[in-house]
Formats: sequence, structure tokens, C-alpha cells
Amino acid sequence: MAVPKKKTSRSRRRQRSANDGLKPITIVFDRESGEPKLPHRMSLSDGRYNGKVFLKSKEGADDKQQDS
Repeated sequence: MAVPKKKTSRSRRRQRSANDGLKPITIVFDRESGEPKLPHRMSLSDGRYNGKVFLKSKEGADDKQQDS
């Protein structure tokens, strides 16, 4: 029968079971675009967070440069 040579310390024992409490990733759907995203993150499709625009789309920027 296998017998441990030394006593397992409390910290090493707790490190082994530290990953038992992992939770699945929470995914929410954006109200504007319906895109799946992580909570409290900006929507990458339209650059909005909490109803406010933080990033302008690249499509609109390209159109302005071509008109000039």
C-alpha cells in the first residue's frame, strides 16, 4: 500500500481543491444588437456600452475618408 512520505500541508491540500468552485461563464445578449457578450463589457459589433457609444464603427470612418 502506498503511504505518503511526508504530511501534506494545509496550504497544499487547499490548493488541490481550489478549482472545485469554478463556475460556468455567464453570457448575456446585447439589447441593441442581440450579440452574445460577457456582462459589463462593451458590444464589439456597434461599440456601445449601457446605451452609450464609446467606439465609432470603422464602416462610417471609411465612408467619410472616401468622400473627402
